[in-house]
Amino acid sequence: MIRSFACLPLLLAVPVLAAGAQVPAAPTPAVPAPLQQAPATPAPVPDPEYDNCMVRMKAQAATRGVPAASFERFMAGVSADRSVLDLLDAQPEFTTPIWDYLAGLVDGERVADGLKMLETHRELLARVEREYGVDPATVVAVWGVESDFGRVSGKRPLLQSLSTLSCFGRRQDFFRGEFLATLKLLQDGDLSDPAITGSWAGAFGHTQFMPSTYARIAVDFDGDGRRDLVASIPDALASTAHYLKRSGWQTGQPWGQEVTLPANFDASLAGRTNRRPLSDWIARGVTRVDGAPLASSDARSAVILPAGRTGPAFVVFRNYDAIYSYNAAESYALAIATLADRLRGGRGLATPWPTDDPGLSRAQRRDLQALLLARGHAIGAVDGMIGNATRRAIVLEQQRLGIVPADGRAGRRILDALQAEAAAVVPPTVTPAPPAVR
Repeated sequence: MIRSFACLPLLLAVPVLAAGAQVPAAPTPAVPAPLQQAPATPAPVPDPEYDNCMVRMKAQAATRGVPAASFERFMAGVSADRSVLDLLDAQPEFTTPIWDYLAGLVDGERVADGLKMLETHRELLARVEREYGVDPATVVAVWGVESDFGRVSGKRPLLQSLSTLSCFGRRQDFFRGEFLATLKLLQDGDLSDPAITGSWAGAFGHTQFMPSTYARIAVDFDGDGRRDLVASIPDALASTAHYLKRSGWQTGQPWGQEVTLPANFDASLAGRTNRRPLSDWIARGVTRVDGAPLASSDARSAVILPAGRTGPAFVVFRNYDAIYSYNAAESYALAIATLADRLRGGRGLATPWPTDDPGLSRAQRRDLQALLLARGHAIGAVDGMIGNATRRAIVLEQQRLGIVPADGRAGRRILDALQAEAAAVVPPTVTPAPPAVR
């Protein structure tokens, strides 16, 4: 998601912003039920502070080309949702261990789906690459991380979330700009539905553009006269490539690669903004992860250590910065970069993360949930979404099994323990009945 806000809580549970599009198949019409009186919708609780804020926003919208009548039409029935304020400091890119974040985003399922998308949209992606110079694997990787290829694009009404964040909490000026940009997109016809949904922070569509970025960067690549990043895959993928190009993408150049550091490497030299010629890192003993020497050049590069000195190390170039600008978090940029590598046939990271409890793929999360259900925990559906009910059940199982800390973490330790326990259960032997006496 562009502008450094988490696209969704997907990233522990994708989802996956992708964390947030692809138009689902129309549901089968239900058989009409006998007419029943619908329950009355409770009237919204009066909120004078929000109402006064909207009066001010109406005046500001008018200066942006959204007349009062349009504002009132778009905002009809919209009320404040202060629950979004709790999410301002809970972005998964910054609160989730990187090994959990990447385990759910760069897993076998997403790689397989991404390869299918590369084939399905091969001609489109080739046109996008000719126009903007961004390779298909990178564009598809952004699509996969942001919305799981259009499957998960967010369920919060944009106008409700953005109007609330415009009036309360931190960064009100920023969110006012996004709120006004959304209204202008509706006024200009790029968006047609005021009830459009997205992430809590306002990102929406296949590749989770923020409204102001949509206004500046989105392109009409399918030629229908509208810039539609919600229902048009061509518009969404081309707009993503356009964004990366505008952010400094260098055609034909790598984002970076995993490397091995010498034992005496000075970790204080690491950091995305500490740029040096690649030849300088080579002189300091940095090699390819397989131990072979790096190809020497004067390309400006940085060494990053996203999990510290004992975890994987990377040399990154200008294209990594372009990815990073899409959502300014190291874990996010690495998810895009490493997924793109997997889509090009790479095997993934060679160096393990420094943890004794690695993260779970989405398939493993579903396996964990199935085991919890089998033990009688009421956690709902087996969907790979690690919510509060699943975490509470994990705490109980950790306590029972003596796993410390009992923190509700959905990691390999609890999964391995429950799988081993389930495998050890021997079904009772059925003794055949003795023959009947005749």
